[in-house]
Amino acid sequence: MRDCPKDRAGYDRVLIAVAASFLALSATSALAQSDAPRATAAELAIDAAIPRPEPVNLPPPTASDFKIDATASVPDAARTTEPKPADIVTAPAPKATDKATDTATVTPATPPAAVAPAAEPAREPVKAVSNVAPEDQPVADKLREMLGGKSLRYFDRKSERAAVEKFYASREYAPVWTQAGKLTGTGKGVVARLKDAASDGLNPSDYPVPDFAAAALPDQLAEAELKLTASMLDYARQAQSGRMHWSQVSADILYPDHPTDPAEVLSNVTTAKDASAALDSYNPPHKLYRELKAKLAELRGQGDGPMVQIAEGAALAFKPATKKQPAVAPEDPRVPQLRAKLGILENADDTHYDARVAEAVRKFQDGAELKPTGVLDDRTVKAINSPKRDKQIDLVIVNMERWRWLPRQLGSPAVGNAYVILNIPDYTLKVMQNGGQVWTTRVVTGKPGTHATPLLSETMKFITVNPTWNVPPSIIYNEYLPALQQDPTVLQRMGLRLERDRDGSIHISQPPGEANALGRIRFNFPNKFLVYQHDTPDKHLFAKEERAFSHGCMRVQNPDQYASVLLNIAMPNERFTPEKIRGMYGHSEIDLKFPTPIPVNITYQTAFVDDAGKLQFRRDVYGRDATMLALLRNGRNRDLENVVAHSQPNYSRPKDGLPAGISFVSDNTFSGGPSFLERLFGGPPTPPAPVGRRQQQRGVFAR
Repeated sequence: MRDCPKDRAGYDRVLIAVAASFLALSATSALAQSDAPRATAAELAIDAAIPRPEPVNLPPPTASDFKIDATASVPDAARTTEPKPADIVTAPAPKATDKATDTATVTPATPPAAVAPAAEPAREPVKAVSNVAPEDQPVADKLREMLGGKSLRYFDRKSERAAVEKFYASREYAPVWTQAGKLTGTGKGVVARLKDAASDGLNPSDYPVPDFAAAALPDQLAEAELKLTASMLDYARQAQSGRMHWSQVSADILYPDHPTDPAEVLSNVTTAKDASAALDSYNPPHKLYRELKAKLAELRGQGDGPMVQIAEGAALAFKPATKKQPAVAPEDPRVPQLRAKLGILENADDTHYDARVAEAVRKFQDGAELKPTGVLDDRTVKAINSPKRDKQIDLVIVNMERWRWLPRQLGSPAVGNAYVILNIPDYTLKVMQNGGQVWTTRVVTGKPGTHATPLLSETMKFITVNPTWNVPPSIIYNEYLPALQQDPTVLQRMGLRLERDRDGSIHISQPPGEANALGRIRFNFPNKFLVYQHDTPDKHLFAKEERAFSHGCMRVQNPDQYASVLLNIAMPNERFTPEKIRGMYGHSEIDLKFPTPIPVNITYQTAFVDDAGKLQFRRDVYGRDATMLALLRNGRNRDLENVVAHSQPNYSRPKDGLPAGISFVSDNTFSGGPSFLERLFGGPPTPPAPVGRRQQQRGVFAR
C-alpha cells in the first residue's frame, strides 16, 4: 500500500517537531547536569522566587523554521569548555526555556551576595596644583585682591589696567619682580633702567621706584610690585611716544602716532634675558638720537644737571693707589654739591673727591672742550656753573623729545630704506639710503608765524616737471585780492590767469615756464597742509645763512639733481641724470610717478651732531623749543600726553566772494573802481609801483 503524499507530509512534520522537542530537552538536561547540584534549601528558595515567563501558545515548528547552513562552523562559544571563575562571577547564568513544556529553569552562577561589589572607601577632593612658590603665595593672594578692585589706584589708563590684570591672572598672580621677598634679576634690570632715565632726557622722578628692602609684609610687597609695574609702563610709553603729544606744541605738526601695547611691554620685558635693555629699546633707535644722547652725557658729566652752583676753592685731584702709598681722595664740603651736579646718586653725601667723582669731572671736561685731567680747578668750576651749559642741556633734551614723535622706521625697505629728511632750523635737505647720506642741498623754508613750514611725515609719490602753480585760496584772499584793489592789472602783468568757477570761487594759476613761482619741478607728497617741495626762480636766497622766506613750502636749491637722485632710487633701471631732467623742461606738465613712494620727514632739530661729531645748535626760528621747555617745566606729564584738537587753517574762499568794489570786466582783468588808497584817503589814486622783471621771477606770492 502506497503512502499518500498528503499523509506523508504530515508525518514528516510530526517527526520534525518530535526531533526539535528532543533536542531542546537534551540541551536543558545537559545544562542542568553541568551546573553544580543544589546544596541547600535556601538556594532552592531563591530559585523559586525568580519570576517565570508566562506560557505562550505557539504552533509547533515546521521544516521551514530550520535552515541548515552547510558552510557554518561551530562557534567557539559553543565548544565544550569549563567556565572560567571570572565568567561565573561577572555574567548571569543562561536561561533554558522548554518550549514544549512552557517551563524554564534558571541556575544562578553564584549566590547574589557574592555578585554585589565591595564599597569603595571615600576619596578626598583633588586640589588644583598651584605654580606659585609657597613662599610667594601670600603675595599672590594680595595681588589677586588688589587687582580685583584696587587696580585703578595704580593704573589710570584702561588699556594698561586690563593688560596688567590679564598678565598677573595668567601667572596665578605670582609676583614677577620679587621671589621670596627679594628682587629678581628682571626686577633689578627694570629698577636700574628707571633710575637711569635721565640719560635719555627723561625725568627719573616721573618713574618712582618703590623701596623693596623696606617691604616685609605680603601687602607691602604686593603694593611695591604694582607700583614698579606702573612705573615701567609709564617709562616705556613715554620713551617711545614722548612725554608730551606733538599736538600740545603747535597746530602745524602732524606725525603718525605709535603708542606702546602694554601687554607687549609686559611680555617683552619680563621674558627678556636683559630686562634693562628690553626697556631701553623703547627709546628711539635713530642714529641722530643716539648721538644726542651721547652729547647729553658729555654735557652732564654722565649725570643729571640740577641747578646747583659749585663754590670756588682749592683744586681737587684724586690720586690712585700705588705700590708705595694708598689712594688719596681729598675731602671738601663742595663734593656733595658736585655729585648732585654731575648726577652721581651713590653716596650722595660723601665729601671725598674719589675716583668716581674724578671720572665724572674728566668726562665733563672732555664734553666741554677742556683738557680732560679729572682735576676740579677754577676753569672747570666755571664751566660747570655756566648758564650756557644748562641751556645746552635743555636744548638737547627737547630735541631728543622731538625724535620720539618720528616714525621708528624713517625709510622704506622696498627702496633700500631710503628717505628724505629736511631740518627746518638748519635749512638743509638730505637723501638717505642704506643708513648713509646719498645727497644734500640747501632749502628755503616758511616764514615764522602763519607761514611756518609744518612738521610731518608723508610719502613722495611723484615728481611734476613744468608744473602749473595753482595759487592757494589763502594767498588769493589774503594777498592777491587786496593787491588787485590797488592795481587791477597786477595779475596780468605777473603772468597769472584768473578764473571764476560756477560756485563763485576764484581760481588763480600760473602756467608752466621759466618765471613760474614753482620753478621747473615740483616734488609731491600729498598732505593736509597743502605744502610741497619745489624749484624757484628766486635763487639768490640760498646764499643767506637763515632762509625762512616762503609761505610754507620748501624751495630746493638744486632741483634737477634732487629729482635725478630720487628717480634713480625709485626707478634704478631708468638711469635719470640732471641733464635728462633738464631736457624735459618746456610748457607742458610731465608727471613722473614712483613705483614705490619714498618717505619724506620734515623735522625741527635745533640741536644735532654734525658729520664731524660736533654738537651743533641752531636758532629756534619758530619758538618750538621755548614752548616745549615751558610745557615740561610747568605741565603735568599725564596731561601733556593728551591730544589737543586744533582748528586747522582755513583754505576755503570767504563766503562773501569778491571784496567790495571788484568785478570782472574780461577773462583776466578786474574792474576795481576807486583804488584802495583812494577809497581810504580820498582824492586821485596813487599809481601803483610797476612790477619789474625781478619781482616776477622772485614769485613773491609763491608758497
